[in-house]
Amino acid sequence: MSEQVTIIRMAEICQLIHQYNHQYYVLDEPSVPDAEYDRLMRELLALEAEFPQLKALDSPSQKVGGIALKSFSQVTHQLPMLSLDNVFSPDEWQAFVKRIKDRLKSEYDFSICAEPKLDGLAVSLRYENGVFVQAATRGDGNVGENITENVRTIKSIPLRLQGSDYPDILEVRGEVFMPKASFESLNQQAIKKGEKGFANPRNAAAGSLRQLDSKVAAKRNLAFYAYGIGYVGASEANDDEGIDETWLANSHYQRLCQIKALGLPMCPEVKLLDNAEQVENFYQDILQQRDDLSYEIDGTVFKVDNIELQVQLGFVARAPRWATAYKFPAQEELTLLEAVDFQVGRTGAITPVARLKPIFVGGVTVSNATLHNQDEINRLGIQINDTVIIRRAGDVIPQIVSVVIERRPENAQTISFPTECPVCQSAVMKAEGEAVLRCTGGLYCQAQRKEAIKHFASRKALDIDGLGDKLVEQLVDEGLIKTPADLFKLTELDVSTMERMGKKSADNLINGLLVAKTTTLAKFVYALGIREVGETTASNLALYFLSFDAIKLATEEQLQQVPDVGVIVAKNIVNFFGQSHNIEVVEELEAIMSWPVIEVKSDDELPLKDQTFVITGTLNQMGRSEAKAALQALGAKVSGSVSAKTHYLVAGEKAGSKLTKAQGLGVAVLTEDEMITLINA
Repeated sequence: MSEQVTIIRMAEICQLIHQYNHQYYVLDEPSVPDAEYDRLMRELLALEAEFPQLKALDSPSQKVGGIALKSFSQVTHQLPMLSLDNVFSPDEWQAFVKRIKDRLKSEYDFSICAEPKLDGLAVSLRYENGVFVQAATRGDGNVGENITENVRTIKSIPLRLQGSDYPDILEVRGEVFMPKASFESLNQQAIKKGEKGFANPRNAAAGSLRQLDSKVAAKRNLAFYAYGIGYVGASEANDDEGIDETWLANSHYQRLCQIKALGLPMCPEVKLLDNAEQVENFYQDILQQRDDLSYEIDGTVFKVDNIELQVQLGFVARAPRWATAYKFPAQEELTLLEAVDFQVGRTGAITPVARLKPIFVGGVTVSNATLHNQDEINRLGIQINDTVIIRRAGDVIPQIVSVVIERRPENAQTISFPTECPVCQSAVMKAEGEAVLRCTGGLYCQAQRKEAIKHFASRKALDIDGLGDKLVEQLVDEGLIKTPADLFKLTELDVSTMERMGKKSADNLINGLLVAKTTTLAKFVYALGIREVGETTASNLALYFLSFDAIKLATEEQLQQVPDVGVIVAKNIVNFFGQSHNIEVVEELEAIMSWPVIEVKSDDELPLKDQTFVITGTLNQMGRSEAKAALQALGAKVSGSVSAKTHYLVAGEKAGSKLTKAQGLGVAVLTEDEMITLINA
């Protein structure tokens, strides 16, 4: 057979197999017997073995797995892959709808695209000129893992799009999952081999996609349903939005239909609802079908169907305002509370953690649950060795719902909170009005170490050039620093011998530390990270007491004479300086650092005394921190929110809601130029 004839025959076979795959896996309408499909696949494999140079990138043979990888590379998403917020009740759903209508300033109802919430792994598929070229996990939303070779093996995902009406570049977002039957078969095989099975289909799917050998993934019988579109554009496009509006429908549901027409599977339970009132019926219908579906779900997903409305609603944090997951009721089981440990968080919060007799609930084996705080323990009336009801809803952290009092044994023990930090043995405190117990050794405690140093070096504190968060973590992990004071003991040799740190980077950091030794009293106080002492409070403390010694020795009553310092903040300050571990670090810092003496100014030198300013929008001639400092130096108070007590709003470019509110309250509005004139007057 000549090469030209071979090329034609291989193309014919590929086209037929693609067609049969689409009919079988997507349309569920097989048109040929398995024997015919197998005969074509064997013929294709034989031709590719004889003419490997002719194997196409989208060949169906790629679905059997390729060469094993050594590791996964990273993929940066051209458009972020967002998560979803959750609702758990009709009231929460109605609140979600109300927020949408309020934001749209409309009482009119809107169509909803309704989908089951698949319990799998979110992935993004990239097609270029109709050919599948890349697959990536969600990752952190911006960067995911390259799982292309494993996704090639999923039979329901076409390696070439159907038809010809598609953009040059198309990213399809969807969920890879393991059907229930495949999961049960996989675990049965594992048991026969004496191996440990997977806890649930989601873990099985995620584990399969993270196999370095795609031949393993090929045997796992994974499936895929598309739920949306990511980046769309022309090959040479350089469009910030990444959307080719000429191809895309203005309906989320219709976009899914467009994807389906290209050969990608769409969940058959997806529906277009006329209005938000139909949501509850869809939710209840899917809930009733849950056990009969061929795949695992943990709720439903509802999306505003109109794309223009989606754009208007926008996003908050990493979730869209126009979509939410309506989760199913939590699943509950009984187990024993065997012990309670206490963990110290990065902000010093001491959290009791329940150690449970392992129990399978909500699709996973649960052995730990948070008890939150003393108030929660008192509310539950819980004791060690109690029988408890544990609940797990979807991916929500397991929680103890209640205690089965009638099963309380004679050896039940009261849960006692520690009187000192279990990590650093510093004193613990609970602020008035708070339920959380906290370690007071903020500058010393190992559990808080990284966050304390990051805050100390941050832009609004000492602004140490060359010291970012990752470098702080690296310095702590390698044991080079334990407290903020240790930063100033670093040498060029210490830093330059670290991984990914050369001489230039080391020089920059050492120079940055040298510059940071000279600061202001206000910045130094703020840098210490005393709980609830922000920039403004630190500045007020410095201007009131004028010296650091006076702040350290101040009583709660004296501290409460300072503007913006109330009972709780005063207690936090006294507790901070009353902790010997903190004082050790503070004294080290005092011996290293310096700040100019604050001169007492007369009222004549404080022309803006007792006047409140708010700054909003973008300033072009000076940074907002610089403007704030300049106003405060003239006696002004700079607030973050507009109220009837605000004297002036400084409005930079792109000023938003604060400007609107100020105008509504009749607050005087200054431009940046007018503010500078006022400062220099």
